[in-house]
Amino acid sequence: MMKKLLITILFLLSFAFVTVAQTFYGTTDLGVFREGRDKEFRNKQVSPLKEEDFLTFKGLNYFPEDKKFRVVASFRRTSDERVFQMPTSSGRSQKFVKFGVLSFELEGTQQSLSVYQSDAEVLKQFPEYADLLFVPFKDLTSGKKTYGVGRYIDIKMPAGSEVILDFNLAYNPNCAYGSDKYSCPIPPKENILQVEIKAGEQTFDYFGKTKTEIK
Repeated sequence: MMKKLLITILFLLSFAFVTVAQTFYGTTDLGVFREGRDKEFRNKQVSPLKEEDFLTFKGLNYFPEDKKFRVVASFRRTSDERVFQMPTSSGRSQKFVKFGVLSFELEGTQQSLSVYQSDAEVLKQFPEYADLLFVPFKDLTSGKKTYGVGRYIDIKMPAGSEVILDFNLAYNPNCAYGSDKYSCPIPPKENILQVEIKAGEQTFDYFGKTKTEIK
């Protein structure tokens, strides 16, 4: 039981669902989000930074804010979805349920992303995250200007048929900072976008990083 709980906690930490972060994950306010992220990274108790990088940390790397990457997406709730195992960076998998699909236009083309909800077992232990949905994605900047495995966005559970999807809020999983103690969900194939998302968080050159590690 203890081992299972530890794995769950590490999983939540992998995409930054930690107690100090409750006020800004899921926000649509870019300033609040980025301030919260930098503050979290400067908190040694929860920071994913390696010791060598923590001492010299001056802030995360972002693309300049670009409002064309803030879109209004139509939301379609999916029904009768079963719990499935989403692969993670550690080789383990984590349980999710597909909650719905976001459809939107970007760069003149129609795009879609699936959104997921953590398994009920996880939400039972962390009920404060019950209204957050998880949007992992990969795009044509992945492995070049952004983390190779992909990035994440968190959104509040939609109250209607539309939702603001702001890629300026995209952030790296904690695995992007050189530590092997996290278990980070890998975006499913249905969430691989064939466009460049030059918005949100870029790669971070952590201590000891090699060029092949961002592929």
